[in-house]
Amino acid sequence: MTDFTMVKGDDGVAVITWDVADKSMNVMRLDALQELNDAIDDALADDAVKGIVITSGKPDSFAGGMDLNTLSGMRSAAGDNPAQGLFDGIMQMHGLLRKIELAGMDFKTKKGGKPIASALPGTAAGIGLELPLATHRIFVADNKTARIGLPEILVGIFPGAGGTTRLARKLGAMGASSFLLEGKMVDPAKAKGAGIIDEVVADPLAAAKEWVLNAKDADLVKPWDAKGYKMPGGAPYHPAGFMTFVGANAMVGGKTKGAFPAPKALLSAVYEGALVDFDTALRIEARWFTNVLMNPSSGAMMRSLFVNKEALEKGAVRPEDVADQRVKKVGVLGAGMMGAGIALVSAQAGIEVVLIDRDQESADRGKAYTEAYLDKGLKRGKGTPELKEAMLNIITATPDLDKLKGCDLIIEAVFEDPGVKAEMTKKVEAIIGEDCIFASNTSTLPITDLAKASVRPEQFIGIHFFSPVERMLLVEIIKGKETGDRAVAKALDYVRQIRKTPIVVNDARFFYANRCIIPYGGEATRMITEGVAPWLIDHAAEQLGFPVGPVQLGDETSVDLAVKIMKATKAAMGNAYPASEADDLIVWMEEQGRLGRKSKAGYFNYDEKGKRTGYWKGIQDKYPLAEDQPSVQEVQERLMFAQVLEAVRALEEGVLEDIREGDVGAVLGWGFAPWTGGPFAWLDIIGAEYAAARCDTLTEAYGDRFACPPLLREMAEKGQTFYGRFAAQAEAA
Repeated sequence: MTDFTMVKGDDGVAVITWDVADKSMNVMRLDALQELNDAIDDALADDAVKGIVITSGKPDSFAGGMDLNTLSGMRSAAGDNPAQGLFDGIMQMHGLLRKIELAGMDFKTKKGGKPIASALPGTAAGIGLELPLATHRIFVADNKTARIGLPEILVGIFPGAGGTTRLARKLGAMGASSFLLEGKMVDPAKAKGAGIIDEVVADPLAAAKEWVLNAKDADLVKPWDAKGYKMPGGAPYHPAGFMTFVGANAMVGGKTKGAFPAPKALLSAVYEGALVDFDTALRIEARWFTNVLMNPSSGAMMRSLFVNKEALEKGAVRPEDVADQRVKKVGVLGAGMMGAGIALVSAQAGIEVVLIDRDQESADRGKAYTEAYLDKGLKRGKGTPELKEAMLNIITATPDLDKLKGCDLIIEAVFEDPGVKAEMTKKVEAIIGEDCIFASNTSTLPITDLAKASVRPEQFIGIHFFSPVERMLLVEIIKGKETGDRAVAKALDYVRQIRKTPIVVNDARFFYANRCIIPYGGEATRMITEGVAPWLIDHAAEQLGFPVGPVQLGDETSVDLAVKIMKATKAAMGNAYPASEADDLIVWMEEQGRLGRKSKAGYFNYDEKGKRTGYWKGIQDKYPLAEDQPSVQEVQERLMFAQVLEAVRALEEGVLEDIREGDVGAVLGWGFAPWTGGPFAWLDIIGAEYAAARCDTLTEAYGDRFACPPLLREMAEKGQTFYGRFAAQAEAA
């Protein structure tokens, strides 16, 4: 099987076509690089070939980047000296792209080369753009759905096949920053406007052929190979360039808080590379790329945010023997914030929606959420009035339950009260068809208990969305004790339709995500009662890579919600409930009317517009600051272990069946330190032996909530890792 094939035309143009047979979009594999190298050598050596065009056999895309399954395994395949092996492999890739760039020319005279162009039918990402950047001209189809960019930073690495060096030298450090440091992907017109590509045309292959047949020697010389080249915006020691790099360094520090290795390495590669010639800059880029690949964070992020995420989205845990269960018509019960969001993402997927609320005004308000969302998109140039009208037409907002007839999925998103949910379940099941699956969007109430109100508990399941629905990528699917395979398949197929990432867990109080996130806030609250500064707690969390510190998160989600969850849990657990001073704190906050952002008063003070103005110092009147504050590491480990130990216990108890779901769910669901790849990946990074020892230390200092789970203790004694012990089992599931 070959990924690259070449056809030499009678017109003197050799067309090299990239077409990975077993993929819907091309991805680069290591053996394919040799195929491309051989084709380039053949074309350059053939006197009958006047020029070369590299294109794709896929009708709407060029390439989606490097095969991250291959990339994530490069370190282990690099031999006894993995750093040297990785560096050598990366330099071979640089050598190939540099060969394309120079195209056989005499480097001194810059003459005698053969023009090489790229013809991109659509999306080009990662090495799918790095390869074209090495060619002499890039032609892209006028394809509105295409996206052009270098998104590697989003999965824990950076463009390491010359894309970092070429884009920085082509656009300047400032111009390239949003594409390199943010992974920005843009449509062809914007890519041309930014200077990334050269032409947007109706037929890129024909245009590329015409160009190579008419190109002059000067057209083949890249700016950085021309005499007198100066980096746009200035090199690091140019006055303007100096300020650019100072600003970039501050921006990276501000956004990452030092938690992510790839952005720092990327910036170092650009800075150091700008001080030397181009070929030396490529070696510097390769060195920093090797540094990132050797960091366990990069492998963990690639595994969780690409390999595992993609596997779950493709149905890794879907029951195999259940026929296609794609949803045609969904009924959404409750048109509040959650229900309105569910209606929106369903309509975006082309699914007919019946949005129910107690009266027409409330139902219409829920539908208006979709209209407002679409209007914002129109103002930003996204979508069309026709698309807006079509989406609104498939949402029926009504208080009439009879309109639910014909639905094949019901999603209940009413008030979080078992009695209210039970009443609605009975009313709706009396109307819908016998085959209709009923799902509850509860965030904490056990599905098995809610299913007692159903006459068909095998068709009752939990589908837990995160807020805001349209922005959050994760959906947690919860199986009750009697939930059947068809209900699971239905939920998974629906989540795939709305382009979210699913995890499937077994029923237990708080399920998986909330089971882990609640202790995050709870540990922070405990620390406040001990006199730990709230700002120390939040900043320690941010330096771990959490998007929001736990104290700030308490204000965002509201203090009264925390009190409600605490009281409900206490009622359910009875004497087994582990009461603490933290409970007294949140009850006191509620009594003070400090409910968080929504009341413009919480752990923070707020101005009239709801903007935070600083931490509320009044909390220290009740819980004075301790004279001796703990170290940042101590705070961080308390916050981390509070969460990861619950993840381990969820795995022990069978709530989690697949560690991939535990890691992907943590990163996507509540922003668990993304650089770690998730709680199980983090435990593998620090080692089970160290983790067990820290559990013992924390337990002695702070209590049994940090007690080492038996599974973790056993793994520490055996020297095991989670992915070493459970990965094969997960992939076979």
